[in-house]
Amino acid sequence: MTEFVLSENTREKLLRASTASIATQLYKRGLRNQFIQGVVPVSAKKKNMVGQAFTLRYIPAREDRNSLEVFRNADHPQRVAVETCPPGHVLVMDGRKDASAASAGSILVTRLAVRGAAGIVSDAGFRDAEGIGELDMPAYFAGPSAPTNLTKHEALDINVPIACGDVAVFPGDVLVGDADGVMVIPAHLADEIADACAGMENYEAFVLEQVKDGASIIGLYPCTKDENQKKYEEWLAKR
Repeated sequence: MTEFVLSENTREKLLRASTASIATQLYKRGLRNQFIQGVVPVSAKKKNMVGQAFTLRYIPAREDRNSLEVFRNADHPQRVAVETCPPGHVLVMDGRKDASAASAGSILVTRLAVRGAAGIVSDAGFRDAEGIGELDMPAYFAGPSAPTNLTKHEALDINVPIACGDVAVFPGDVLVGDADGVMVIPAHLADEIADACAGMENYEAFVLEQVKDGASIIGLYPCTKDENQKKYEEWLAKR
């Protein structure tokens, strides 16, 4: 099977798609558990986060394996993940939904941003969250946490299937993040979902205008009346 590569066309469409629209389109296709639970933006950004997943898996730390000396190892998986995540990708961390220790801090996340990553997502904590929030690169986490990752987490596997916030994330899946959180789109559905969301976002913009003007949502959202479909087509043509 040919490895999926996110096209610029699909990326541009997903930059304009909300996680809510993506969730609806995935639901229509039978996928109901693609929203990463328990993560929020470190800080608000003007644009969506869009990129393919590059993953890092943590396991519970064991004291005899996770002294500060392990960071002297040039092959430490946490550091290697930051240095090898491809530009345009999102580093996704499986922190076992344990935010009592950090899974990264501002220096590592800044390095990731400088290398051109599209974002970072962790269902564990980040330390130095204020510094991470000042970066242009989007970041999502379970909350601020001062303790070093070694306190609770051992970085182990790079770019393998992981869980993040109760969602299965496979390397190459497409992640989209907005102010609400992060959706995971299976790679083989990314183009299809992007196309569907482009039409859905347009229709919802039309609906919002109608509702603000006093229109009833019955027959409008969802569209079950031909007259509303005609109004939408006329509205779209004008745009």
